[in-house]
Amino acid sequence: MSPLKGQKMDNLFTMSNRELTRLEAMQRIRDKRLTQKEAAQMLNLSVRQIKRLYQAYKAHGAKGLVSARRGKPSNHRLEAGMEQQVLDLLKEKYEDFGPTLAHEKLTEVHGIGISRESVRKLMVVEGLWKPKRAKKPSAHPLRERRACFGELVQIDGSDHDWFEGHVRKCTLLVYIDDATGQLLELWFVPEETFFAYCIASRHYFERYGKPVAFYSDKHGIFRVNQPRPLGLSSGLTQFGRAMQELDIQIICANTPQAKGRIERANQTLQDRLVKELRLRSISDIDRANAYLPEFRADFNRRFAVVPRSRHDAHRPLLKTQNLDLILTHQKTGTLSKNLTVQYDKTIYQIQSDRPGYALRNAQVTVCENAQGEVTILYKNKPLAYTIYRNPTRQAEVVDTKTLDRHFQTPKPPAPNHPWRPYGRRLNGKPIQEAPPNGAD
Repeated sequence: MSPLKGQKMDNLFTMSNRELTRLEAMQRIRDKRLTQKEAAQMLNLSVRQIKRLYQAYKAHGAKGLVSARRGKPSNHRLEAGMEQQVLDLLKEKYEDFGPTLAHEKLTEVHGIGISRESVRKLMVVEGLWKPKRAKKPSAHPLRERRACFGELVQIDGSDHDWFEGHVRKCTLLVYIDDATGQLLELWFVPEETFFAYCIASRHYFERYGKPVAFYSDKHGIFRVNQPRPLGLSSGLTQFGRAMQELDIQIICANTPQAKGRIERANQTLQDRLVKELRLRSISDIDRANAYLPEFRADFNRRFAVVPRSRHDAHRPLLKTQNLDLILTHQKTGTLSKNLTVQYDKTIYQIQSDRPGYALRNAQVTVCENAQGEVTILYKNKPLAYTIYRNPTRQAEVVDTKTLDRHFQTPKPPAPNHPWRPYGRRLNGKPIQEAPPNGAD
């Protein structure tokens, strides 16, 4: 800011650098050294604005070019008491929320008319939000969205502490459309397994139909990662075999950045969904799954985009595609001379009215659903059977992702366990054990 002295010594006012530049232009117009059109080009203003400024200069001199709003409060300032009301709500309910989500709750839940930038500034001043430096752009090439809805659907499982310690960590299965960014399916499961994806996929198929392709990572559910898999003549996983029967292609991304759309969606869900569950006091999987359709609709309303094409690439399920049988764990076996077949350490005895030699060495398919119910198919027709023998279960083979859930830690002894009075001693006297929290 630069002070300018008027005709009288006591008549002082302040002008900005931009106003001083305009004053110089008005003086040159007055002295016929500059046309109004040239001044408009120099100041990047319209000719009409230059005429208005020149009239103010002739009427009031240099003071006519000074903004009349200087020194007055802003028209966009917060109303009296609103700032304190917003701060009270932020500290009471939304202390760990981001500015965008906190602004949504303040406007939609509490009906407070405040801008998102004002919320961000208040949170920064109160130490509730720390501004982040912009990251340097990565060198990953951008991939254009697919044109049609249902042409490519990205799927992934997000393992996270969704209930903030109320129950142990679980997995959220996420299905997101590549063309629109819509969340097509969300489903909480204890762990990322074949049957978990079968349940979530069935919900999705019954709601929208079959997509053209699924885009996933290289998890063992989607892709055989062994160079020479044993016992898999087709080279397909159980999920891959089921999708092949439904005519759905599976494409595996080579890097996490290749499926960045669903990776970013997982980060958003780990922030927004956790807080929505907390606000509704939801702390178990069943109630969370019941709430997910409402959350999914709200998420799509906010963030979904319009695809380049109006064509819906989803296809309806055929009458011959029985999901009850396709979405099962299947294994091919051969019937013995006694018409028995072994599956998962259990021997099944086939019951048939036809002669025994008719089914000897026949190829059958053993199908097991998520509830453990077994169906044995011969030429796509079920066979009656009885369980001949169920041997003792041996050691199970688990992968590293599910190892923690299979690992059983020993439970601590009860407070009244006999060893407690004789366990720890100090100076020859037993130490009185403190009861656990909540126990008498």
